[in-house]
Amino acid sequence: MRSDARIAWILTRGSDRREWWRIALTAAGALLATGLALAAVTVSAVSGQTSIPFGNGLLNRPGERTGVVATLLLLLVPVFGFLGQCARIGAVHRDRRLAGLRLAGASPRQVRRIAALESAPACLVGAVGGLAVFAAVLADSGRTPAPAVWPACVAVVLGVPAVAALVSAFALRRVIASPLGLVRRIRPEHGRRTTLALLLPGIAVAAAALLVQTGESGSGATPFALLVISLVLLASVGALWAAGTSAAFLGRRLTAGARSPAVLIAAGRLLDDPWAAARTHSALLLVTVVGTGFVGVREVMLADLRARGGHTPVDLGFYTTGLDLTGAAVLMALAIGLCGLAVGAAESLATRRRGLAAQAAAGVPHAVLARTLLLETALPLAPAMLLAGIGGTAVHLAYATAVTPGAFPSMLPLLVPVGVYAACLLAAATSLPLLRRVARPAELRFT
Repeated sequence: MRSDARIAWILTRGSDRREWWRIALTAAGALLATGLALAAVTVSAVSGQTSIPFGNGLLNRPGERTGVVATLLLLLVPVFGFLGQCARIGAVHRDRRLAGLRLAGASPRQVRRIAALESAPACLVGAVGGLAVFAAVLADSGRTPAPAVWPACVAVVLGVPAVAALVSAFALRRVIASPLGLVRRIRPEHGRRTTLALLLPGIAVAAAALLVQTGESGSGATPFALLVISLVLLASVGALWAAGTSAAFLGRRLTAGARSPAVLIAAGRLLDDPWAAARTHSALLLVTVVGTGFVGVREVMLADLRARGGHTPVDLGFYTTGLDLTGAAVLMALAIGLCGLAVGAAESLATRRRGLAAQAAAGVPHAVLARTLLLETALPLAPAMLLAGIGGTAVHLAYATAVTPGAFPSMLPLLVPVGVYAACLLAAATSLPLLRRVARPAELRFT
């Protein structure tokens, strides 16, 4: 392990200018993860009833603070997913060096471990930067945490690179580097994955039906909250399944009857790996379900509070601030997911650069390849985004029915899937400059 870490450090120091953007993205992701973890540690260290002049009293009581800490920790999931995307594109981009390690006697498992450890130095730099920003914010606010918090902060700074390395190793578990310079991914059988994708929605449907029955016979908000969680799980897993199955279906149909060259190439790519879309879009589909439901729940909750009356501006400010912070968390998760999509699109181009170079040498225009890249994102994402929007709308309708029975709910949440879909296409379009670089016949000299 020590020798692998040393090799990873040497390879990181020897990175050329083309790889520094990957290192910068990894450091930025580690900085964000460190900031979120440090904020969670600081908020959780506050005990008892207190008065904090921030968020209209949202951090004054232990119950609300627990919700804030949970939100901060949940935001770490898309951040570490983004770091995994960076590790994948880095491993494929450095295929010649990985092949050199194989020629020197390294096993495929050791090569993946070295590629994962290459992200540790950049993550450590980002973690230290996150600690510096965190300390500067605390100094500017004039508040100093308890002395017992600082050891936890140091543990966070050391733990983020370790967790990032583990996430990178998990992301690279199916990457194989051959001594001849070929980097590929081994894929499991699709049948097992499809069965799992169908089994989870079935379990969620059964749990939702049971919770509905419990909610009718019992009291309290816990059954309804668990029902909402089940609906979100059902919609998210169903959207992932729709992304994979629709990609396979569209790949078969369009390959047989497509007349446009861009559609034909995109259909071949979807047919080759139909579940790549589900892997890349998983976080965005979950954010779409949550965001659609949140927009509807926010509107219904604020309308109900105003209709009841008797609330002072301070009370309304408390609820509004809590909802606004939740919305900011959803937008942050969306931004992280879009960054992951952009990195995934760039990783896909780097993986296929020899095939793209061969197509360019054969006379395929750059405009056709650009449309192909966008179609690879647009085609499987459309049905999955539709199902995610339906799931979020179901959460909205369930809450609206429980709060104001008989009222006609707003259709504003339906705009959320449309906006997320457009943002996904824009994120995929950010890799078009890289397409012009990799789709050059000169790349064929490395084959």
